Amino acid sequence: MASAVEPSIGVSKSMVYNDRDEPHVAPTQLKRLPLGRSRQRLSFERRLRLSLYLMGIPVLALVALELQEHHVDPSIQWIALPSLIVAWLFVVSLITEEVLRPLQTLANVVAALREDDYSFRARGGRRNDAMGDLALEINALAGMLQVQRVGAMEAMALVERVMKSMQSPVLAFDPDGKLKLLNAAAERAFNLRPHATPARPAGKPDNSKLDLERLIHAEDNDLLSLSNSQQTARWVVKRTSFRLRGIPHTLFVLSDVSEALREEERLAWERLIRVLGHEINNSLTPIKSIAGSLRSRLTSAGAQSEEDDDFARGLEVIEDRAESLNRFLQAYRELMGLPAPRLQSISIDAVVRRVAKLETRVAVAVTGTADITLLADPDQLAQALINLVRNATEASLSPDASEAAVQRNGRSKEPEVRVPCVEITWETLHNEVLIYIIDNGPGLTNASNLFVPFYTTKPGGTGIGLVLAQQIAMAHSGSVQLVNRTDGHGCKACLRLPLTGTTRILHEE
Repeated sequence: MASAVEPSIGVSKSMVYNDRDEPHVAPTQLKRLPLGRSRQRLSFERRLRLSLYLMGIPVLALVALELQEHHVDPSIQWIALPSLIVAWLFVVSLITEEVLRPLQTLANVVAALREDDYSFRARGGRRNDAMGDLALEINALAGMLQVQRVGAMEAMALVERVMKSMQSPVLAFDPDGKLKLLNAAAERAFNLRPHATPARPAGKPDNSKLDLERLIHAEDNDLLSLSNSQQTARWVVKRTSFRLRGIPHTLFVLSDVSEALREEERLAWERLIRVLGHEINNSLTPIKSIAGSLRSRLTSAGAQSEEDDDFARGLEVIEDRAESLNRFLQAYRELMGLPAPRLQSISIDAVVRRVAKLETRVAVAVTGTADITLLADPDQLAQALINLVRNATEASLSPDASEAAVQRNGRSKEPEVRVPCVEITWETLHNEVLIYIIDNGPGLTNASNLFVPFYTTKPGGTGIGLVLAQQIAMAHSGSVQLVNRTDGHGCKACLRLPLTGTTRILHEE
C-alpha cells in the first residue's frame, strides 16, 4: 500500500484539528461519528503495534515448543528464539510503517484543505482498495473544494466590483449597531472615513451627512430626510437581513430621490403658478385699469377737497400694489419656467472674467490659474455667476460688514480699515469643477432660508437671485452652497458643476 499515496508530503504543523478550529456552526448541525466502539486511551499507532506484538506471542510459543519436542540443543534455542523475536519486531515495524504512512499523508492533505490550501493530492490511489478508495475520495473532495473556493472568490470579487461601481450607498450593521460594511458611495455620501469604519458605533457624531442611528431604526421603504444648513437630501431606505459567519446582520441600500422629488415639486409649483397667475392676472388687470382711470379723472377735475386727495392716494396705492403683485407673479413664472440648458463647450476663465467686468461697485479679483473647458449653457452659467457675484458685492458693501469689523477690532486703539472686495477662483476636485465666490462681508446669519424663493433680508432685494443660481446649477447636475469663511470674516459661495469626458485643462498661466 506504500505506492497508494505520495510519501514525500511533509507533516503540517496544524495537522491536529480541535474544537476551537471548527467553523461557527450551530451545535445541532454537527454529527460526530465514533472511530471505534469506545474511546481508547492509547493512540491508534500504539494499539496497532501492541496488537501485532500480541499476535507474535503464539508464534514464539509454538516455535519454542517445537524446538523442545525435537530436542534441539539449548544453545541453538537461545540463538533462534532472540533472532525470531528481532525478526518479528522488524516485521511489526514494516507493517506499522506501511499502514501509518498513507494515513499520515492523507491527514496532511486534509489539514491542507482545512487551511484553504488545495495544492496537495494523494497519488497512486486505485479502486477496490480500502486505502486507495480513501485517497481517491479525498482527492475528489479537494478538487470540489478548490472549484468552490475559486467560484466563491470570483463571486466575492464580482460583488466588491459591483459595490464599488454602485451609485447607491450600501451599509451593513451587526446586532450591536456597529458599522461593518460600506461601499465607496456610502463613504462619499455620508463623509465616512474608511479606516474608522470597523467597529464604529452607529449614531456617533462625526459630521456625517446621515444620522446612522436614525438609519438603523428606519423600516423598509421609509423616506429619510437629511437636512444640512441649506439643502435637504431625501433617501428611500431598502432594508434586509443576512447572516455573516452565522451572525445576523442588517443591510441598508439607500436611493437618493432628492432630484426626482425636487423635479416633482418644481412641476407642481409651475402648474400652481400657471393657474394662479392666470386667475390673478384676470383680476389685477381690470383693478389696475379702473384705479388708474378713476385717479386720472380726479386729477383732471381741477380743484379737489381733502377727501378727494385721500381718495386719489388710495387709488394710487391700489394701482401700485396691483403692479407690484403682477411683477411678483412674472418673476415667479420666470423662475419656474427656466428653459433646459443648451450645452456647449465653454471656457471657465472667459466666462468668469466677463462676469467680473460687469461688476463696477467693487474690484472683483480673478485668481484661477488653470483654464478649464466643460459642457454648459454659457448664458445660464453667466447668469448664475452674476447673481452670486452681485450677492457677494452687496454683502461686502453692507453696513453690517463695517460693524462686524469694528467689533473684531474693538480692543485695538486704531480703527480697522476694511476695503470691500470680492474674489473668484476655481479648482477641480475628482470629477467636478468648483467655482468659489469669496467676499469679506458680515457672513451668514440664517443659512436655512438662503434658497427659499422671495426670502430676502436686503431692503431692495427680490429673493430670487440665489434661487435662480441654484436652479441653473441643478439643471447642469450641479449645486450651489454658501458657507462662512474659516480664514476670515465673510462668506464663500461654491458653484459645483460636473466635469464630462470632453473636459480638459487647456493651459497653465
